[in-house]
Amino acid sequence: MKLYWSDVLSPRKACAVAKYLQSPVEYAYLDLGRGEHKTTDYLALNPNGKVPTLVDGSLVLWEADAIMCHLAARSDSELWPQDGRQIEVIRWLSWNTQHFTRHGGTLYFEYIIRARFGMGIPDPNEVEQATKEWRRFAKVLDQHLRDRRWLVGDTLTVADFAVAVTLPYAERAHIPLAEFPAIERWHERLNELDAWREPFPELVTAD
Repeated sequence: MKLYWSDVLSPRKACAVAKYLQSPVEYAYLDLGRGEHKTTDYLALNPNGKVPTLVDGSLVLWEADAIMCHLAARSDSELWPQDGRQIEVIRWLSWNTQHFTRHGGTLYFEYIIRARFGMGIPDPNEVEQATKEWRRFAKVLDQHLRDRRWLVGDTLTVADFAVAVTLPYAERAHIPLAEFPAIERWHERLNELDAWREPFPELVTAD
């Protein structure tokens, strides 16, 4: 298997799952600043020109959530449960994409990506709206986690990796995580995992 990645938001969760499962993956770093995600060869794999992309034999998968589920299924891991919990995992993946990481991702873009790629200062209107909406959906998540260790059932699943993906950047992205103690406790549990704290493979640079 070959996983194309870069050190930005969506690949983080795919890399974290691959590391957690110790998946037999060859990592291929794409330098977004140099446009390596827009080359003809890469677009033939992922016509969206986004990361990550997983190549597993004749299967080519894009979208980080699908990649996480595939890696877990390939390993027969409980990260992608094969019982009634699966529909709950799908619910949280969908909710996250539409709401929680949608708005946290906007803050990540405004405060981190803009600065990294020389795209100017944060847009105050985008920041205000995203912060308001993030708080709205964080209340839902905080209530859900109040008496739970993980999002679904009693074990870690890909839903935890997906929903938490913006939280390592909370301070830099001005995400008001400290207002939601149950979410903070849950993220502290994730931070006990080496794969979550340091998901990205080490980059080898030429001398």
